Amino acid sequence: MGSMTGRVAVVTGASRGIGKGIALALAAEGATVYVTGRTVAPGTSPLPGTVGETASACDARGGKGVAVQVDHGNDEQVAALFEQVRREQGRLDILVNNAFALPDDLTDPNPFWEKPLSNWQMFDVGVRSNFVAAWHAARIMVPQKSGLIVAISGYTGVSYTYGVLFGTSKSAVDRMARDMAIELKPHSIASISLWQGLTMTELAKRNLANIANLKDGAATQVRDSCSPEFPGRVIAALANDPGAMRHSGGTLITAELAREYDITDIDGKVIPSLRETRGAPIWAPV
Repeated sequence: MGSMTGRVAVVTGASRGIGKGIALALAAEGATVYVTGRTVAPGTSPLPGTVGETASACDARGGKGVAVQVDHGNDEQVAALFEQVRREQGRLDILVNNAFALPDDLTDPNPFWEKPLSNWQMFDVGVRSNFVAAWHAARIMVPQKSGLIVAISGYTGVSYTYGVLFGTSKSAVDRMARDMAIELKPHSIASISLWQGLTMTELAKRNLANIANLKDGAATQVRDSCSPEFPGRVIAALANDPGAMRHSGGTLITAELAREYDITDIDGKVIPSLRETRGAPIWAPV
């Protein structure tokens, strides 16, 4: 039995990428993981991965994966997801808000006025979607007086990266996690924002291979990168920490929290903090 056997998690945007890595890391500790995403059929996305494939991989890791097709821009689908969790499990221990609508032109160097207004989708699925999922999660967690809500963010919250809307949305995610922590504190529910550096997802690998000079940027140094499972390992340690409330409200650098819990990446690599070169978080624990 793993350290998280009997615990229930929802990981949004987990067909692939960071969400998939987190789902696998939690499942490896025995958790039941609800895997959400839009992709259910192979070949319907330009990148590999489906919610069903991630759920099956969770089973293979020793946990239980539950695949649920969800568009996190659709409130009715999100409500149905959490009702399913309530009905099937009767509890929810962890919500990882990872779903984020990345526009195709994210890495293009054009200024904001030369990019389409539709790039506001990063707020629709990335900020508003975080709030909606947390709203539903809190309604399950508050009566049980326990829980952990994690928002996946990054150094771009304080360091210009790719464009105006990307940085603004991640800054909003950090502040939302902090203010949620204040209101959740009386109910022993922790809320944090977790800063990732370059994570070697399917999309990151494709972009590094195909976009000229991308690997030369401050945010895309491969030597500083981690696997998609690395943040999941840290989240699992945080969820197993009886003193996790001391972190609630904080914007935390994944690499620094990993050192506190003596966690390395899947290959044994110690992931460096980029605090000195990319910036320090604004929000401290409450």
